Amino acid sequence: MKLHKESKGTLLVASIVVALFTFLSVHYLGMLSLLVIVPLLILYGLVFWFFRVPKREILDHKENVIAPVDGKVVMIKEVYEDEFLKDKAIQVSIFMSPLNVHICRYPVSGNVIYKKYHPGKYLVAWHEKSSTENERTTVAVESMTNHKVVFRQIAGYVARRIVFYCTLGDEAKAGHEFGFIKFGSRMDVFLPLDSEIICKIGDKTKGGVDVIARMKE
Repeated sequence: MKLHKESKGTLLVASIVVALFTFLSVHYLGMLSLLVIVPLLILYGLVFWFFRVPKREILDHKENVIAPVDGKVVMIKEVYEDEFLKDKAIQVSIFMSPLNVHICRYPVSGNVIYKKYHPGKYLVAWHEKSSTENERTTVAVESMTNHKVVFRQIAGYVARRIVFYCTLGDEAKAGHEFGFIKFGSRMDVFLPLDSEIICKIGDKTKGGVDVIARMKE
């Protein structure tokens, strides 16, 4: 199983903690140490599972908007995006549980025209206000259909680190990685009002593969 590069620090700390508690529990608890070691190993395995990098066949897209993350669609609504677009848009929000792959991918192809990191709170990621109050990043892409598409990584109650690798002027390719969020979190995509929304609330998405919307040229 291939692991994401963001796993290195977390796995090092997790390995030290597991080794230390295993040693102490065996030394002081004897056979009862299994009550400590077994749950620790399960949690240790879940950390590996969280940082997995699944193999995905990423296709080329022009009009299609691709699911940027693995997760569950929790919101589809018309909103006013006041950071970059300064206009109404359709917001599609996808919540990621700690068991989902947390690689963040470009939802559309084009060029990166805006990026900004915002420090903030750590409300639960499905809270509507988390989009504007939590720690987050905002990225905008001028799409191949000549639309400005904004998407936002949002830290959740558990997440404490957001990473995004893109820079202004980068070529964005729908389905390809641009960042990572550690543990539970959310991603919002803001689309033109005339976009055809393919997904619906409650849908489970596969990042880089599933089409969630289409934009008119």
